[in-house]
Amino acid sequence: MAEVTQSQIEAKLATYVDPYLERDLVSAKCIKGIAVVGDTATVEVVLGFPASGYHEPLSGTLKQLVESIDGIRTATVKVSSKIAAHAVQKGVKHLDNIKNIIAVASGKGGVGKSTVAVNLALALSAEGATVGMLDADIYGPSQPRMLGVHGKPESLDGKSLEPLVSYHLQAMSIGFLIDEETPMIWRGPMVTQALQQLLHDTNWKDLDYLVVDLPPGTGDIQLTLAQQVPVSGAIIVTTPQDIALLDARKGLKMFEKVEVPVLGIVENMSIHICSECGHEEYIFGEGGGRRMAEQYNVDFLGGLPLDKRIREETDAGRPTVVAEPESRIAKIYREIARRTAAKLSLRTKDYAARFPQIVIQND
Repeated sequence: MAEVTQSQIEAKLATYVDPYLERDLVSAKCIKGIAVVGDTATVEVVLGFPASGYHEPLSGTLKQLVESIDGIRTATVKVSSKIAAHAVQKGVKHLDNIKNIIAVASGKGGVGKSTVAVNLALALSAEGATVGMLDADIYGPSQPRMLGVHGKPESLDGKSLEPLVSYHLQAMSIGFLIDEETPMIWRGPMVTQALQQLLHDTNWKDLDYLVVDLPPGTGDIQLTLAQQVPVSGAIIVTTPQDIALLDARKGLKMFEKVEVPVLGIVENMSIHICSECGHEEYIFGEGGGRRMAEQYNVDFLGGLPLDKRIREETDAGRPTVVAEPESRIAKIYREIARRTAAKLSLRTKDYAARFPQIVIQND
């Protein structure tokens, strides 16, 4: 029998459609090596998104696929992840030590955006990425309480701030610098300047992703972020009811206008499951986020239930992903994290950092 060729194995691998990329691994350029020696095959897969909880199942699936080829007795499939920096808005440069900035936005308050942002950041971290959290809500910072971290950040050089670390997340918030009950009575220019300082004057350490928890709406902060901060992609958080969807659409259109790609929509409080009897009820309506995603041709990243544990755990400074890592809700957050990072991995990479800066000196 003739030896199986690399192209035969590649053709077989191309029949598997990855659930997060929603395309096959060959066209997504995730197959980095195929070797065949006799009836033994070795395949190297490198995903462009963090997915440590998915590496083993994927390896098993691909191993079975390759071993189904006539002439292959044993297959070894090695799966790993490597996260690259991706393109941002025109005219905006990447920041040192941050590969990708993901903005989490909502059109209106009260939809659970900050809760989604912190659990998304923790889920990306749980999947193997190095992650930071920037609380960009200057008027109502909530991340210090959600992350259960307090105290003022240190400044080792008198110019920059060291991020506070909680659950392996590097975090920065105006809430670390002021008393929790002190109101921020600032005009727009002061708020945008504060955001810039929190972003640029923090010593972020080799982040794969910086998740930015934006305040609700489409005001000064959002505009500053969209025009001056290198954002790789944005997520829109909404609830199913029409009034929330109306405002979420405004947020989505704002990002489209400033050429920040919307990676997808997360529908929070999708369904209520009674803790007593298990009865399921669509309190805020059904399928609004999915319909919005279809209407604007963006991805529906997932829906989260209305569950009091999410609120209780986050209020206590232990968000669900770390409080109950094996729970159904934590698994939904990790699915959303993988899907978000996978969608970003398919976008254009930023190659500017690979090239040295050319300096011309006049002698």
